[in-house]
Amino acid sequence: MFSLNSEQKQAVGLLSIGTFLEYFDLMLYIHMAVLLNELFFPKTDPHTANLLIAFAFCSISIFRPIGALIFGKIGDNLGRKATVVITTMLMAMSCIIMANLPTYAELGITASWIVIVCRMVQGMSSVGEIVGAELYLTETVKPPVSYQTIALIGVSAALGGTAALGIASLSTYLLFNWRIAFWIGAAIALVGTFARITLRETPEFVDARSRIKDTFKKSQQDPKLLENNPIYNEKVNKTTVLALFLIYCTYPACFYFSYMYCANILKTSFGYSTGQVIHQNFLVSLSELSMLLVLVYLTGKIPPLKILKILIAIFAVFILVCPYLLYNSKTPFDLLLIQSFAILFAPILMPAIPIFVKYFPVFKRFTYVGVTYAFSRTLIYIITSFGFIYLIEYFGHWGLLIIMIPTTLGFVFGLSHFEKLEKAAGNYYNKKNADSPDEVGSVR
Repeated sequence: MFSLNSEQKQAVGLLSIGTFLEYFDLMLYIHMAVLLNELFFPKTDPHTANLLIAFAFCSISIFRPIGALIFGKIGDNLGRKATVVITTMLMAMSCIIMANLPTYAELGITASWIVIVCRMVQGMSSVGEIVGAELYLTETVKPPVSYQTIALIGVSAALGGTAALGIASLSTYLLFNWRIAFWIGAAIALVGTFARITLRETPEFVDARSRIKDTFKKSQQDPKLLENNPIYNEKVNKTTVLALFLIYCTYPACFYFSYMYCANILKTSFGYSTGQVIHQNFLVSLSELSMLLVLVYLTGKIPPLKILKILIAIFAVFILVCPYLLYNSKTPFDLLLIQSFAILFAPILMPAIPIFVKYFPVFKRFTYVGVTYAFSRTLIYIITSFGFIYLIEYFGHWGLLIIMIPTTLGFVFGLSHFEKLEKAAGNYYNKKNADSPDEVGSVR
C-alpha cells in the first residue's frame, strides 16, 4: 500500500504522532465542556449556559485566522518544519496551564478568562499543526502514495479526538482526575516537539527557495530579474481559494451536529447525564475513526475525487431526511445511529488534500491554505454554535437545513472546480500519474 523510504516513513510517524497529540489536547476540553464549564464558568440559567458552552466552543476558532496568518508567514518564509515545531510547543504550554489552573470557585472570573485565552492559543496553534503536517507530506511524498500518507494525518487527528473522549468518559464514570489528562497531553507534546526538530525541510520548499537565492545573486547585476521571477510572483486563483473555502466548510457543520447538537438532545429529551453523553459521543468517534481507516484503504483503490463524490451524494440524501429522523427518534440508540451516519459520511478533504493544495503557489501555499482553513472553521463554528440555538427555537429540527443545505451545495461547487482543474491538467482519475516537482504548486 505504501512505497516510502526510511526518511519519509520517519516523517509520517513524527507528524502523525504530533497531530494525534494536538487533537487530543484540542478536543479534550471540547468533549469535556459540559463538565469543565461548570468548574471554570459561573452558574447561570439553561439558556445562558448554552450560550456559554457555544462561546467556549467557538473560542478555539476566533483567533484561528490570526494564527493562520502568523504561522502561514512562518511556514512560507522559514519553512514547514519550523511551524510544526512551534505549534506543538504552544499546545504543550496551554495544556500545562490548564492542568494547574484553579477553578472559578477558587479564582473567580479570572479563571474563566484564562481558560478562554488557553483555548484561543490552542485554536491558533492547531491551524499551523494540521496544515503544516499536510503540506509537509504533500511536498515530500509524490502522488498517488501521498493520498494515503496524508490520509493517515486525518486518522491521527480523529484518533486524538477519540482518545480525548475516552479520557473524558473515564473521568466521569471512574472519577478519573481530568487534570492528569492535560498533564499527559502536555508531557507527550513536549516530547513530540523535540522529536520534530529532527525533521528535514520539505524538498519542494528547499528547491524553490534555492532557485530564489540564485535569482537574488543574479539580481545584484539586474534587480528586475527578481521582480519578474515567476516562482516568487506566481498569482493565486481566486476561484480556487473560494472552492477550497467551501469544501472546508462542510465538515465543521457535521462535527457540531453529531457531537454537540445531538448531545443536547440526549440531555433534554432522554435525560442523559454528562457522563452518558460523553460515553455516547465516544461511540460515535469510534465510528468516525473506523470510517477514516476504511477511506485510507479505499484511497489506494479509488481516485480521491471519486471517493468525495460518493460521500457527498450519500450525505446530501441523508441531510434532507435528517430532521424527520430526529423527530422520530424514540431511543438514545436511534440517535446514536443518526450521529454515526452523519459523521461516517461527512464530506471531508482527507483523501484529496494533495490535489487541492498543489494548485496554490509554493511560496504562498501555507498562508492561503492556512487562512482559508481558519476562516472556514471560524465562520461555520460560530454559525452552528449560535445559529442552531435560535434556528431550532423557531423552526425545530428543520432549522438544521438552513445551515446544512448551503454548506453541502458549497462542497459540491468546490469539488466540481477541482475536478475541472484536474481534467485540464490531464490528471483526472489517473492514479498512476504522479506530478513532477515542477508541476506541483503551479496554478493551471
